[in-house]
Amino acid sequence: MEKSSVLQEARTFNDTPINTRKCCHILTKVLYLINQGEHIGTTEATEAFFAMTKLFQSKDITLRRMVYLCIKEMSKIAEDVIIVTSSLTKDMTGKEDLFRAPAIRALCTITDTSMLQGVERYLKQAIVDKAHSVSSAALTSALHLSKTSNEVVKRWVNEAQEAVNSDSVMVQYHALGLLYHIRKSDRLAVTKMVSKFTRHSLKSPYAYCLLIRIACKLLQEEDAGTDSPMFDFIESCLRHKSEMVIYEAAHAIVNMKHTSAKELTPAVSVLQLFCSSPKPTLRFAAVRTLNKVAMKHPSAVTACNLDLENLITDVNRSIATLAITTLLKTGSEGSVDRLMKQISSFMSEISDEFKVVVVEAVRSICTKFPRKHSVMMNFLSSMLREEGGFEYKKSVVDTLINTVEDNPEAKDAGLAHLCEYIEDCEHTILHTRILHLLGREGPRTPNPAKYIRFIYNRVILENAAVRAAAVTALAKFGAHCEELLPSVLVLLQRSLLDTDDEVRDRATFYLEVLKQRQKSLNSAYILNGLQVSIVGLERALHNYTMEPSETPFDMKSVPLATQPMTEQKATPGGVAAGETPSTKPSDKAAASRQDIYAEQLASVPELAALGPLFKSSNLPVELTESETEYVVRCVKHIFADYVVFQFDCTNTLNDQLLQNVTVHVEPSEGFAIMKYVPAPSLPYNTPGTTYTCVQLPDDPTQVTGNFTCTLKFLVKDCDPTTGEPDDEGYEDEYVLEDVELSVSDHVQKVIKPNFGASWEEVGPDNELEDTYSLSSMKTLEEAVKNIIHFMGMQPCERSDKVPEGKSSHTLYLAGVYRGGHDILVRAKLALSDGVTMQITVRSSDMHAAEVIATAVG
Repeated sequence: MEKSSVLQEARTFNDTPINTRKCCHILTKVLYLINQGEHIGTTEATEAFFAMTKLFQSKDITLRRMVYLCIKEMSKIAEDVIIVTSSLTKDMTGKEDLFRAPAIRALCTITDTSMLQGVERYLKQAIVDKAHSVSSAALTSALHLSKTSNEVVKRWVNEAQEAVNSDSVMVQYHALGLLYHIRKSDRLAVTKMVSKFTRHSLKSPYAYCLLIRIACKLLQEEDAGTDSPMFDFIESCLRHKSEMVIYEAAHAIVNMKHTSAKELTPAVSVLQLFCSSPKPTLRFAAVRTLNKVAMKHPSAVTACNLDLENLITDVNRSIATLAITTLLKTGSEGSVDRLMKQISSFMSEISDEFKVVVVEAVRSICTKFPRKHSVMMNFLSSMLREEGGFEYKKSVVDTLINTVEDNPEAKDAGLAHLCEYIEDCEHTILHTRILHLLGREGPRTPNPAKYIRFIYNRVILENAAVRAAAVTALAKFGAHCEELLPSVLVLLQRSLLDTDDEVRDRATFYLEVLKQRQKSLNSAYILNGLQVSIVGLERALHNYTMEPSETPFDMKSVPLATQPMTEQKATPGGVAAGETPSTKPSDKAAASRQDIYAEQLASVPELAALGPLFKSSNLPVELTESETEYVVRCVKHIFADYVVFQFDCTNTLNDQLLQNVTVHVEPSEGFAIMKYVPAPSLPYNTPGTTYTCVQLPDDPTQVTGNFTCTLKFLVKDCDPTTGEPDDEGYEDEYVLEDVELSVSDHVQKVIKPNFGASWEEVGPDNELEDTYSLSSMKTLEEAVKNIIHFMGMQPCERSDKVPEGKSSHTLYLAGVYRGGHDILVRAKLALSDGVTMQITVRSSDMHAAEVIATAVG
């Protein structure tokens, strides 16, 4: 369909007499072009629009309604559309109900705030009109108008209130929606509205569904529990006569944050009844919701197992898939084989979306029943051989990798399946992930040589990115397995003439390192690699080039890699939890929290000379309750010789302006206050930041302390409405919670993929050993969790997971101590009466080793 020919045909609108059938056909074409995204110029649209206005002469109902539709669509692209206002107003106030409703919708589309005053009276009358279609049209149009003319629409609250009492289910629903929209900024008014309508039964099931959603939102905002009247109302809706309302209530209860398995029981019972409904939509909704419940509360869904078993043979494959995956999460170990056999029979018939659901269920089974790994591995392997998109294949590969990492018994089988898959894999990302896993896990298997063939095939057959990953994997085999080193050197030699410079550079680098045959070099440059922040490295190198120096570049000046900054939800105090108040997280999506803090601190002149930032605490420490008049959070920034306390403050009093805000700190013995950097002004609900810089003690082993904090400021009373402060103010202070500096604040986590190689690399020069009795710990799991938390180090080689039924365990931890010193810990744990721990610490610095070794005592 050509745009030019359709616009040419639009001239037919000027013909006399009007050919209604032909004009309807042309208008349909115009609407089709617009909805297909065809660009129509302003001039062309305006010409067609003015020609279309001639069609108001016809009284044909179908043609007139097509004209209304076109007015709505073309109002965004044509000029001077307000010319039809009088015609639409005439239709809106006429006697033909079939014209009135669409005329209201069209009129509200072209009306702006200045023109709304003229038709406001008609719209208010239309809201309470006896014709339900007219009333609904006016209510929905009011909702759209509120986006641009909210103050005018607020005046229609009485009419909307009257419309809620309508006999029509749709009018009641639309009226309730408009009422909520008018009052949504006033929580008390919304609460009163919900309370009112929960007492007076509504006729419309749609209105009930909306009321349930509003009640859920209120429960979430108030963080109320199940003893709230709102929750009682939602639970009562489980006994409503409408299936739609019943499901909405069950869905709402299931999705609440703090519901326990007991509180879920009535909702699960209702969903269980729906599982045997003759309607496929209800069966699908019920089983999908039960599937979601099974992720958090599998025991709550166990009662539905018999009904879910009946759904396995459902003709709708989507329902059958969800039923089986739910049973996999709730069933026993004995039922796994049977369920897997049943689902295998129709895997080829379901879409990728539901195949991913199956894979997620298999992943949970692998965690829940580790002994079933062989069944799961074979099933996942067959899924990899089937046709499917990237997301589906990625979920299968992720599950296989997780199983290999978490279950040592599944390692050989899992790696074999992944090796088989990369022979025929078409996704580069999956290729490189699998090669990375092979490089990390393959050398530590009983027969590492069998993986070399699969890896080298990638060097010969694949694209540059995969070839580079394969070269790295080969180098790891050579670094870890001395018996394979000669063969690996020969294979790497062949990559020196590769067409891609990245592959050539990697091969050359690894070849030279491996030829040295030094374990420390292999560990530092091949097996473990750099653990620095890329953003921080770029900044440090840039600064180094800007100031020429004969001193070599020091890698210890580069901050270590930390977790990327994630979007945080705003908290009642005004600052998002874990977010720096004066930084926009969107500025550097890839930057870590520490990179952003480093940039922020460098911009403060008083703190710019402290040197490179070593570590910032992960989450702010709350020093006040969130409901108090002043909300204060503290972030600890550790430098080589200093600690900077960053206090993010929010003033929640609208009748006060705070000036010259500081947090005075009373330090522990040995620590010295260097300077305070005040926040100049703290208006109502506007976050501000003040800093306190403390020098660390001269004794390198004295690293912990407790700091008493007091918020001090100048108060100026101000007008709550205008925010205008008084000229005079007075000094005041506010006592805060203490801030603790612990051992973990001085240690940055680093991942050492090959702990053994790193242990040998650091060497025994600064080794300390001690034995402790952890009498308060009742299990090995509890001991492991507490040691990791207390020392602030990274568990290596999955040693944070204690195998079932073991009475002894070895925990490996790695980190970097303040000043850039490597720290490695080997903690041998034995369970008898309490837990006994033999700890061995190795470090490149003796003082760092002392601090960590004595930390537990």
